[in-house]
Amino acid sequence: MDLGIAGRRALVCASSKGLGRACAQALADAGCEVTILARTRADVERAAGEIGERAGRAVAWVACDITTAEGRASALAACPQPDILVNNAGGPPPGDFRDWSRDDWIRALDANMLAPIALIKATVDAMVERRFGRIVNITSAAVKAPMEGLGLSTAARSGLTGFVAGLARTVARHNVTLNNLMPGLFETDRLRVGLAAQARMAGQDADAFHAMRRDTSVAGRFGRPEEFGAYCAFLCSAHAGYVVGQNLLIDGGAFPGTF
Repeated sequence: MDLGIAGRRALVCASSKGLGRACAQALADAGCEVTILARTRADVERAAGEIGERAGRAVAWVACDITTAEGRASALAACPQPDILVNNAGGPPPGDFRDWSRDDWIRALDANMLAPIALIKATVDAMVERRFGRIVNITSAAVKAPMEGLGLSTAARSGLTGFVAGLARTVARHNVTLNNLMPGLFETDRLRVGLAAQARMAGQDADAFHAMRRDTSVAGRFGRPEEFGAYCAFLCSAHAGYVVGQNLLIDGGAFPGTF
């Protein structure tokens, strides 16, 4: 399928690896002019080269911390007025809410709620003027089905979800959409590190624990990042203008509800 977004400018956050990188790859493959971001210069530079080589087009990159005002300024200087914005940031560490300080809460809000809102604020009005815009926020399946120990992440991402629900309805008539993708368990470095930590706490072998979680999942496997990237690219496409303010779960059937 031709997604109808060749030549569109796309800014993809936290995209040197994992789900962010998969989204950047899918958008580059669709013909977008992609700019990727990550904190570590060597990682983001290497990722840009690899994504561009596969897509057959140059991919711009910026080493910055998107959770800071300075980092966002650098990102927008590299990709002014993007047509497509994919908000993404690593979640805060798990734990017991009794141990979290005010600073812990503020860091979580900055990364997973306030930074995406700031980028939306900086880009959405120009999208409205051009009568095309696609904003996708990568949140978490935990927004729909909260998980023990993920209170910082769930609270911050739920705040972003509520904000997006209201704003999305005010700009849809201008062919600007805002939606959230809620990933479950995908085969990424972050998942492997997280499962290894759970295995240690349970006193189990990390490889065996990883295999158990994979094999007992509804789909019998973890998600592949490229599947997530393809879903994101479709939401950013010319064909998805009627998908507005939705929270789209992609978790291999892990959530057991009907709705």
